[in-house]
Amino acid sequence: MEEIHNIIKKYNKGHVDDSLNSLEDIKAFSLVFFKDVSEVYDCITRLKNTKRNPTGYSLDDAPIIALLVKIWKLLKEIIVYYEKDNAEIISLFERPLIESSVTASYLLKSNSQAIEDYRKISYKDRLRILRELKEGSAFYETKAGKRLLKSVQEKMNFEKLTIDDFQEQKRNRWRLQNKSFFDIFKEIEGKDLYACTYGMMSEAVHCSWNDSLDWCLSKNDDDTFDVYPFYQTADIRHISPTLVFCNRPYKLWLQHIDITDTYINDVLQWIENINSMIYVAFDELYDE
Repeated sequence: MEEIHNIIKKYNKGHVDDSLNSLEDIKAFSLVFFKDVSEVYDCITRLKNTKRNPTGYSLDDAPIIALLVKIWKLLKEIIVYYEKDNAEIISLFERPLIESSVTASYLLKSNSQAIEDYRKISYKDRLRILRELKEGSAFYETKAGKRLLKSVQEKMNFEKLTIDDFQEQKRNRWRLQNKSFFDIFKEIEGKDLYACTYGMMSEAVHCSWNDSLDWCLSKNDDDTFDVYPFYQTADIRHISPTLVFCNRPYKLWLQHIDITDTYINDVLQWIENINSMIYVAFDELYDE
């Protein structure tokens, strides 16, 4: 908790207000703020209610805390490229960041059956490995194949799973509780933001034509194209909106593990407030 307090204490209202007067000031201030937010998230994943969890986390909790760790790791990497002014590489990290955040929130609002299903659907391709082994694939006679096979078997043995334990997942086409990610997103965030966030973010992962138009080509006056060999610059729009998704599962996690300390909850609300101020100030100053 002291670590979080040391991060937050350097901020005061006058300092924040004075840092939002120009686009250059906003970029400099937001860089520091985003770094501090990622550190707060990091700290929260290391907070533990020792009465509830005297040692580690159970299989019902471990998938959730793992997603929370993934969120701050991805966010810290995004900030590296934000500082380098490289929006194109940021776009590659945004989709897994959103998916980790929304999935964590969904699991925190669900029951142990949903968490078990979440674990099981991750074995889809691992079961294919076991099937290919039975079919006599030569790859699994190689050293690399044997290492991969051993890893799959060790994980399944740990969870006491056999190849016959996935009938429901197969019927649901390996979708979490038979829901598409759009269904899950709609349930947690509402459907209106899907297309302009996760939907468009997926283009960078799938190398779509529109993604190439945005990042890799420049259009000529005669409607032909030339290569664009540079990286597009980054501004707060590449991080600020995604923090809205990230903050929610950390709040839900604190409730889940029965940490009721008002200070840490106030810090998460403070993050939302400052992030909103940054975005509003940028929007007022930005000239398209």
